[in-house]
Amino acid sequence: MINFIGITDSNHLETEISISNINFSNYTWVWVDFNQPTDEEIRHLADTFKFHPLAIEDCIHRLQRPKLDYYDGYTFFVTHLVREKDKEIIKEELNFFVGENFIVTYHHTPSQEVYQVWERVLQKNIENWDPFYVFYRTLDKIVDNYFPIIYKIEDDLNKIEDNIHRKSMNFLMNELFDIRQMLLNLMHTVNPMRDVLYRILNSHRLSKITERREYFSDIYDHLLKLSDAIMSDRELTADIRDSYLSLNSYQTNNVMKVLTIITSIFAPLTFIAGIYGMNFENMPELTWKYGYFLTLGLMGIMGVSMFIWFMRRGWFK
Repeated sequence: MINFIGITDSNHLETEISISNINFSNYTWVWVDFNQPTDEEIRHLADTFKFHPLAIEDCIHRLQRPKLDYYDGYTFFVTHLVREKDKEIIKEELNFFVGENFIVTYHHTPSQEVYQVWERVLQKNIENWDPFYVFYRTLDKIVDNYFPIIYKIEDDLNKIEDNIHRKSMNFLMNELFDIRQMLLNLMHTVNPMRDVLYRILNSHRLSKITERREYFSDIYDHLLKLSDAIMSDRELTADIRDSYLSLNSYQTNNVMKVLTIITSIFAPLTFIAGIYGMNFENMPELTWKYGYFLTLGLMGIMGVSMFIWFMRRGWFK
């Protein structure tokens, strides 16, 4: 579906226009939104707008890396929308063609960010708006929607760290690795978006953006904050993982220590039992009346003595 908004010289909005017979000279600027376009509608990118084939190819092939490319008369931007679903990061691409008197948005899935800005324009409160300001407002919505995902991840990390429900270590480790994977996917979006904003702010070819530098600087600051938060959260996941592994090793060492003590106590007892379990005939103790009771008493004394000695050495602490 292709949606159209045209702003006339008198600041009047027109929306009921077919893209096939549009006359761009009648408008101060226009916004055309390609929302899940069909193959026939995609052809308008080349036939109506004369966009470069490489830029059109980037639109058709999903999930390009966030970037910007300069073309004659317009700039092409690739950005990423991010959603969280069932502890998985879902990425979608939102592309912009921005010129002096037009902005074209292209996306394969419905975009809440585009819809919100579109509704704002339809409210006709758009004095001093132009295509680059529409681009700013949409980009700002995209970046703002990254924050709830980061906040939710941080809440999940706090729950794992506190573990108030006493979940098993294996379950917690699985959750932790899921979060690390989410953070990695977010980092692959946020860092390229940050680089794109850096290029935008330092470009000498985008005069309309230079006029609104403070707005785009604010988005860049948000992306820096997001990038730092992702790195901090990844370090926290590593610390939690190392803590759980250390705790697991500590518990294993305690178990091994107890087993070692038990083995050490029973080793001499097993030695005595092994000797008198042999079937030699000339063993005087075997025919002695009190040999059985003396052997059991000796084994008991040895066991208790070793237990007391281990305790004094601090092996049970």
